[in-house]
Amino acid sequence: MALQDSLQSSQEQARPWVETPLRESYALSQAAGCRIFLKLENLQPSGSFKSRGIGNYILARLSELPPTLTTTPHIFCSSGGNAGLAAVHASRTLNLPCTVVLPTTIKPLMVHRIKAAGAHAVLQHGNAWADADRYMREEVMPHAGPGAIYTPPFDHPDIWEGNASVMHEIARQMPDGELPDVIICSVGGGGLLNGIMQSLDSLPSPPSSPSNKKEPKHPTIIGLETLGADSLNASLKANTLLTLPRITSLATSLGCARVTPQTLAYARRPNVVSAVLPDAEAAMGCWRLADDEGMMVELACGVNVALCYDGRLERVLGRKMRADEKVVVVLCGGSNVTVDMLAGWRREYGFLEDGRWRGDGSEEKEDESVAVVVVGGDDRKEQERKKRWGEDESGAHEIFALSAKL
Repeated sequence: MALQDSLQSSQEQARPWVETPLRESYALSQAAGCRIFLKLENLQPSGSFKSRGIGNYILARLSELPPTLTTTPHIFCSSGGNAGLAAVHASRTLNLPCTVVLPTTIKPLMVHRIKAAGAHAVLQHGNAWADADRYMREEVMPHAGPGAIYTPPFDHPDIWEGNASVMHEIARQMPDGELPDVIICSVGGGGLLNGIMQSLDSLPSPPSSPSNKKEPKHPTIIGLETLGADSLNASLKANTLLTLPRITSLATSLGCARVTPQTLAYARRPNVVSAVLPDAEAAMGCWRLADDEGMMVELACGVNVALCYDGRLERVLGRKMRADEKVVVVLCGGSNVTVDMLAGWRREYGFLEDGRWRGDGSEEKEDESVAVVVVGGDDRKEQERKKRWGEDESGAHEIFALSAKL
């Protein structure tokens, strides 16, 4: 069989991602005061939503290969973790080799998992993703010849198109065929948010009912970041695309110093909210999800779950939740988590459940949880929110903090 025929056969037989369940969580619904649905992207072959975008990107590049190619295509991905893992899984599904180049700062757990997934090679270079990426493109890929395929971790329209499939599934899976009132997702480089917004733009507008002549409902999108990896929130505050000087959050999967320009454009829409929670609250989301639903996710995903507890969702939205409101939490997944890590987070950040912090076992200090929020686009809503939370009314997109004692 010719190489091109073999590649086409592999693509027709296998797709690098799967449709995942949408499941209502009664425990999280009770905690949040509304109906919480979990989109289980942690069940993707690679353990995260990255299977969608990376898989779609690789399929698109394979379809562009010249019919005269005589060497087997070789996938190359520079990633801090989950994108590289997704590239390996997608490549193995398509019977292709995949080399992943990581920064030297990546923990041994993720390096081991990428190797165990079947990577052709795992290399490490530099202290940051940009260093690893440059080394891969300039020093490693040229030796692979014309079959080398560069795979970025998030910044490409084909990746966003693949990620858009998650929203198309949600629209099909929602009860009564109605779009959710709120969608919660993580923001690293912005690939997932871009895909969700792209999908919503392509979906037909929901019709208004005869008894309700108001404009059709558009879901509110909450983009979550952790403090120290909050490049989108910082860009909204400055009203321009910013690059963070460094990443200080423990949620390394969200550790992108600069979001895509398209992400910032989407975040300025009136139905998009940017919110930031500290690592401690992301960790709390991880262990409480394990308690309530028996699932383990990493910090980059736990930050979404954390919003369901202790009134955080209402504080971010600036209003009370109705019991019949439907909220979808995209459990984006991620492989940077173990049972021991969950236990360690609980020991370190358990004060979030107690409402007290015991620094050395003898001293007790009261703790406050802070959510930093920026609302894009709608000045009127921004002013209403500021009135409700005691802020002044000057300036759209102004950053402000909502502090509430737990």
